[in-house]
Amino acid sequence: MAWRGQITRNLKELRFLFCQTSPGSAATREFVKNHYKDLKTINPKFPFLIRECSGVEPQLWARYDMGVERCVRLEGLTEAQIEGKLEDLVKAPAPPS
Repeated sequence: MAWRGQITRNLKELRFLFCQTSPGSAATREFVKNHYKDLKTINPKFPFLIRECSGVEPQLWARYDMGVERCVRLEGLTEAQIEGKLEDLVKAPAPPS
């Protein structure tokens, strides 16, 4: 869990996109509901953006330096798998621009 404290060091922004009602977004909704408070407490000034839109596929976007972004699709993943994807984005070097 030490990677949670590295979020501000490695990333500039995180965006969670998901549908408010679709079954495919259920795990993403639960992840945000269960983990947002802890992530925000550890990284109080970091921009965690939550975007809900009817019918959208659940996704996690990470923005690195120089506006470089990386997207991970979250459809069909469990909460634990979503946490693993987030950890991968935090630990990964920024992709080349």
